[in-house]
Amino acid sequence: MSTTDPSAAATPRPGLPLDGVRVLDLTTIVYGPYATQTLGDFGAEVVKVEAPGGDAMRQMGPRRSPRMAAVFLGMNRNKKSIVLDLKRKAAQEALWRLIDSADVFVHNIRPQKILKLGFDPDAVMARNPGIVYAGLYGYRDGGPYAGQPAYDDVIQGQAGLAGTFLARDGAPSLIPTIAADKISGLLAVSGMLAALLQRFRTGRGVYVETAMFEGVASFTLAEHQYGAIFSPPMTPPGYPRVLSPHRRPQPTADGFICLLAYTDEQWRRFWDLVDRPEMMQDPRFLTIGDRLNHVDPLYGESGKELVKKSSAEWLDLLRRAEIPCGPVNTLEDLYADPHLAATGFFRRYEHPTEGSMEIPDTAFRFDRAPLPVRLGQPQLGEHTEALLSEAGFDAGEIAEIVDG
Repeated sequence: MSTTDPSAAATPRPGLPLDGVRVLDLTTIVYGPYATQTLGDFGAEVVKVEAPGGDAMRQMGPRRSPRMAAVFLGMNRNKKSIVLDLKRKAAQEALWRLIDSADVFVHNIRPQKILKLGFDPDAVMARNPGIVYAGLYGYRDGGPYAGQPAYDDVIQGQAGLAGTFLARDGAPSLIPTIAADKISGLLAVSGMLAALLQRFRTGRGVYVETAMFEGVASFTLAEHQYGAIFSPPMTPPGYPRVLSPHRRPQPTADGFICLLAYTDEQWRRFWDLVDRPEMMQDPRFLTIGDRLNHVDPLYGESGKELVKKSSAEWLDLLRRAEIPCGPVNTLEDLYADPHLAATGFFRRYEHPTEGSMEIPDTAFRFDRAPLPVRLGQPQLGEHTEALLSEAGFDAGEIAEIVDG
C-alpha cells in the first residue's frame, strides 16, 4: 500500500507484539470490530469473516465507493475480508478449515445463534484444542437477560451510565459517543490478550467471554459504588465530586475551559492566583476529604473567579502554576491541536481503492515507534480467494464456496 504514514518510514524494528497470531473475526457493528482492529494494530493477522451483504457499518456514513463508508473505515484497518455464507455447508467447511490454522476465534453473535450455526465453543475447541475462543456477548449467561440482543444505547441505560446524568441533572442522557461498545471492545482486547498469554504458557485453548452489561456496569461502579462497597452500605452509591452539577466545563470571560485542581498544593496555588489565599483556610476546603464533602460550594467559589478572565489568560496562568487544565475542544478543533500535530497523531495514507485518507493514531507506541497501518480497510471479500487457496481449496472448490 502506498502510504505517507510516518510509521511506514520508521527505522526497521522487531516484529509487532502479535506477529504470527491469526484471528478469525466474525464480529460486526462496533463492539467486536473495535476490539479486533486493536489486535490488528498489534500485528495480528485479522481475517474478517463477513456474510454476503457485509458488515452493516459498511453502509454508515459518507463513502467514495460502495460498502466502504466512513464508520466502517474507522474500525476495520489492518484486516483482511473473506465472504462466507455460513448458512451453506460448503462455506461452513471453509470456516472449519480456517479454524484449523487460527489462534483466536472471536464473534459477537448471540449464543443461541452461534450454537445453531454449529460454531459454539465446545465444537470449535474440540476441532482446535489450542484455540482462544472469544465470545463477545451483551449479557453473561445464567441471568434473565442472557441471549437478548444488546446495543450501545440500551447498555448505557441498563449499566448506569445514563443514570449518572439522572442523578446529576434530574434527567437521564446518553454519552454522545458509542461508549458502551468501545468500552466493551477494550475489555474484550484485554481478555483475549490474557487468554493468549495463558495459551502460550500451557498450550491449551481458552474460552473467554466478555459481556457488555456486566463490563460497563463494573466500569461505571468503579468509583460510583462509593459507600455501597461496604456491607452494610455506609452511603448510597454515587461519587459526589463526579455527580456535582458544578463539575462541568467552566465558563470564562469568553468561552470555557476544563480544570481540575486536586491536591492541597494545587488548590493553594489556585487561590493564590485569584488573590483569595484565605479560602485555603476555610474549614470546608482544608483537605481533600473536606473538599469532597463540600464539592458544590468549592466549585461554586472557584467558578466565580474564572469568569473574570479569558480562556487564553486562564490556560496560561494555570499551566504556569502546574494546575491541570485544558481547552474545551470541538471535534473540529482536534485537527488543529498543536500537541496532536507535533506527535503526528493524524496519519495520512493512500488507500488502494479509497484514495487519500487520514486516521487518528492509537494510544500506543512500542519501542518509541507508533503502530503501522499495514493493511488498508478491506473491500468486501477482497481476500476470499487468496485465503481459501492458502487453506488448501482448489479452484473448483473455491467457486463452489463463493458462488454456490
